Amino acid sequence: MAKIKITLTKSLIGKAETQRKTIASLGLKKMHQTVEHENTPQIKGQVEKINHLVTVEEN
Repeated sequence: MAKIKITLTKSLIGKAETQRKTIASLGLKKMHQTVEHENTPQIKGQVEKINHLVTVEEN
């Protein structure tokens, strides 16, 4: 299965608690940190919820 790289590019200051929890569930803790996940519908849904805060690269 394909992998995607997710990088946190914007700050979480002043963001909603649900967005903070979504970022944490993806494994992101710091700005410019990158994590790699399988490209599943669940991950795509989480990324869609916070797409204004992250950059996504598909491999």
